[in-house]
Amino acid sequence: MCGIAGVRRFDGTPVSPELLAEMAKRLHHRGPDDSGFWADGSIGFAHTRLSIIDLAGSPQPMAGASGTTTIAFNGEILNYKQLRTALAYPFKTSGDTEVLLALYEQHGAAGVSKLRGQFAYAIHDAKSGETHLFRDRLGILPLYYYADAQMFAFASEIKALLPAIGSAEVDTESLHDYLAHRSVPAPHTLVRGVRKVPQGHHLVVSADGSVRTEPYWELPRESEIRQVTPEEAVRLVDEALTASVRDALVADVPVGAYLSGGVDSSLITALVARERGDAELHTFSAGFGDPRVDELHWAEKVAGMVGSRHHSVIVTADDFRDSWAKLSWHRDAPLSEPADVAVFRLAELARRDVKVVLSGEGSDELFGGYPKYRFAAATRLAGALPSFALRRLEKALPASKARLGIALRAIAEPSYAERMRGWFAPFTVAERAALLGGPATRSVLEPYVNGRGDALRRMLYADSHTWLADNLLERGDRMSMAASLELRPPFLDHRVAELAFSLPSNVKVRGGTTKWVVKEVARQHLPADVVDRPKSGFKVPLDAWFRDGLRDMAYDLLTGPTSFVGKTFDRAAVRTLLDDHDSGDRNEQPRIWTLLS
Repeated sequence: MCGIAGVRRFDGTPVSPELLAEMAKRLHHRGPDDSGFWADGSIGFAHTRLSIIDLAGSPQPMAGASGTTTIAFNGEILNYKQLRTALAYPFKTSGDTEVLLALYEQHGAAGVSKLRGQFAYAIHDAKSGETHLFRDRLGILPLYYYADAQMFAFASEIKALLPAIGSAEVDTESLHDYLAHRSVPAPHTLVRGVRKVPQGHHLVVSADGSVRTEPYWELPRESEIRQVTPEEAVRLVDEALTASVRDALVADVPVGAYLSGGVDSSLITALVARERGDAELHTFSAGFGDPRVDELHWAEKVAGMVGSRHHSVIVTADDFRDSWAKLSWHRDAPLSEPADVAVFRLAELARRDVKVVLSGEGSDELFGGYPKYRFAAATRLAGALPSFALRRLEKALPASKARLGIALRAIAEPSYAERMRGWFAPFTVAERAALLGGPATRSVLEPYVNGRGDALRRMLYADSHTWLADNLLERGDRMSMAASLELRPPFLDHRVAELAFSLPSNVKVRGGTTKWVVKEVARQHLPADVVDRPKSGFKVPLDAWFRDGLRDMAYDLLTGPTSFVGKTFDRAAVRTLLDDHDSGDRNEQPRIWTLLS
């Protein structure tokens, strides 16, 4: 992975090397191996490099053979060697960056459709006067931009835009989005004026300063669903995932694997071990020293089966407190996913032995892995039930019935879109309005839930475009890059994603079993007890920590005199939330964590 940034001015002001250097400085963690700058009058690019392919070559920004194109690239093109053989181009390097330039010079912006991998890159074309930005199909890698009448700027992280745009203000409407999604879905961000290039999109900046974005890829539509037997579906997924893992091992540095002990990471690890044969494989897991949530013994079992050198780390409440300031800087904006602290500690651990790790991210959102997907149809039917009764029942539930409480909160919401969102939303529509003093005025979820097929398919489509891209993948990127580690999720190869959305829903949730087709694939590579055990997830024991090790920190950051939350939200409501949790009457950790972030 790398960090990229750039500025283009429309008022004739030259872009200074000092500005580019300051932007790159804020991306040093993304690329500590090297940095480079390019400026030509009113446009300039910056790049920081984490060397993975062609270690000694491929400096960036890089100029094309035509003399009219320049690129700044973050990512890995996994099929670059195959593409290279098909391009008539005077290559000077052996890496994947120059392949992107060759593709653009021979095929224009349409060349992006030939790529496999994860990427975010910018190409300036001096001949046409256009600057092009591309983000990979599933949104694995981030790309942000700012545009006004005088300037366009882009960067891998929001913090790197600040030297170019000056002060940052919070976008109030995006606060509503955050409280509903635990992050801010694209194209919006929490910073006013800063936007994300959406996944699978191409952005064009013209010489006159106009900016347009357009999709170059989308998931298969309902009309493209294949009529296959369950057995055929298992075979197709096995073949696609095996090919994806094989491609994801392309690197000139050591590659390892995250191994939580769950089905997805265990399956990826087993496939990696098979591909590598006798080559040494390092695997990594994290735990919390809490038998209620730890899966370390499952990870150790799978590691023993595949013969990997396994490493693990125990994460404590002290880790959360001590790393808070550092990781808040890396996040740029809140991501309400408490496991990110553990993911960072895991990345730190892995970085001692490898530069690249493979993970099982994305399987749940493509193949229907969460418990909520069993109730997809109920989301559609729930509008007939009285909301007040559902909310009353939810509040009366004990903390041990947290999953049922989430379901009741979700199906009690007033609209189909809100019920879909409610499964992950820490705050209901009414709670968000109370905290912020008024209702939201936009719904970012509507485009993803209308006309997308059956209820399960709609859920998966919405989650892959919001929860996955804007929460889990942002978290994965920030926490791995904070440790200068490259993360690759083989489930998110676009060929696997296309296959997933071309399969009928009855092979995803089947007989009450979530992610059925993936589990059947895993059954061919893993012991039955690993495949059949209940889904646990990467749970952090925050319910206990917010009453003990993190209690004072939570009260101070949420209600103290300098608290952003205390100044911006209803302070009394926030205090009540903390007190209810501290008393033990309710488990409010999802909402406390969302505000704490």
